[in-house]
Amino acid sequence: MDTFALVVTIAVALGFTYTNGFHDSANAIATSVSTRALTPRAALAMAAVMNLAGAFLGSGVAKTVSEGLIETPTGGQGMMILFSALVGAIAWNMVTWYFGLPSSSSHALFGGMVGAALAGSSTVYWSGVWEKIVLPMFLSPVVGLIVGYFVMVAILWMFKGTNPHKAKRGFRIAQTVSAAGMALGHGLQDAQKTMGVVVMALVIGGVEGHGDPIPIWVKIACAAMLSLGTYAGGWRIMRTLGRKIIELDPPQGFAAEATGASIMFSTAFLFHAPISTTHVITSAIMGVGATKRVSAVRWGVAKNIILGWFITMPAAAAVAAAAYWVVNLAFG
Repeated sequence: MDTFALVVTIAVALGFTYTNGFHDSANAIATSVSTRALTPRAALAMAAVMNLAGAFLGSGVAKTVSEGLIETPTGGQGMMILFSALVGAIAWNMVTWYFGLPSSSSHALFGGMVGAALAGSSTVYWSGVWEKIVLPMFLSPVVGLIVGYFVMVAILWMFKGTNPHKAKRGFRIAQTVSAAGMALGHGLQDAQKTMGVVVMALVIGGVEGHGDPIPIWVKIACAAMLSLGTYAGGWRIMRTLGRKIIELDPPQGFAAEATGASIMFSTAFLFHAPISTTHVITSAIMGVGATKRVSAVRWGVAKNIILGWFITMPAAAAVAAAAYWVVNLAFG
C-alpha cells in the first residue's frame, strides 16, 4: 500500500506539472504570438524545448519547496497530505484555466501544501512561507511593473530616431530571443517546484533521505511533463495576456519578455525564491503599456487578474484541506 501511495502521489505531481505547462505556457509566448513575432505552433514548440532545458539549470528552488515551507510529514498520513496538496493545486489550475484567468500555478501549489498540512496537523514553516512566498508574491509584480516601465522608456529613447517599421521588424526578431529567455526561466522556476514535491514524496516513502541530491529521473520526468503540457498550449490564457491587457507591438513585447526573464533568473539563482512567472510577466506587460499612456492598459482586466492572485493561495488551500478530509475519511 505504501508503494502504491507513493506511485500515485508522484503520478499526480507529474499531472500537476502537465497542467502547469498548459496553464503557464502563455506566460512565455503570448506577447510573441500577439505581435506576430512567432506563429502559435512555433512559439509553443520553442517554449517546450526551452522549458526542458531550464529544468536542468539549478536545484535551489526545488530545495525551498521540499524543505522550506512545511515540515516533511511521515508515513501514510504524510503521503495523504502531499496528495491532497496536489489535488488542491490541480483543481484551482483547472478552474482558472477554464475562465482564462492567468493565476499562478506556483501559488496554487503552495496554497495546497499549506492547506493540506494544516488539515493534517503538520507543521507549517510560516517564516518560510512569508519570506519565500508571500513577500516575493507582492514584490515581484511591483518590480516587474517598474522595471518593465523603465526598460520600455529606455527602448523608446534609444530608438527614437529610427524608422518605426524597420524597428518593429528588428524587435520581432529580438522577441524570438526574449521569448526563449522567458521559457527558459519558466523551466528553471516551475519544473523545480514539482521536483521539490516529488523529492518530498520520496523522503516520505523512505526512498530518499533529507539532503540527498535530486535523482536524475526526477529531473527528466518533471521537465518532460512540463514541456508536454506547454506544447499542449494555453490558448484561453494566451488571449488574456496577449490582447486583453493591452494591444502589444514588438518593442513592447520584447521589453515585457526581457523584464520577466531577467527577474525569474535573478530570483532563482540569487534567492532560491519560487516566484510566479504569471505575476512577473503580467505586471511587466502593465508597466510597458503604461509608457504609452496610463489609459492604454485595460485596468479592469488587470484588476480581475490581481484579484485572482490574492484568491489563489487561500482557494487552493481550502480545496486541499477538503481533499485531505475526504482521503483521510476513506483511507485513514
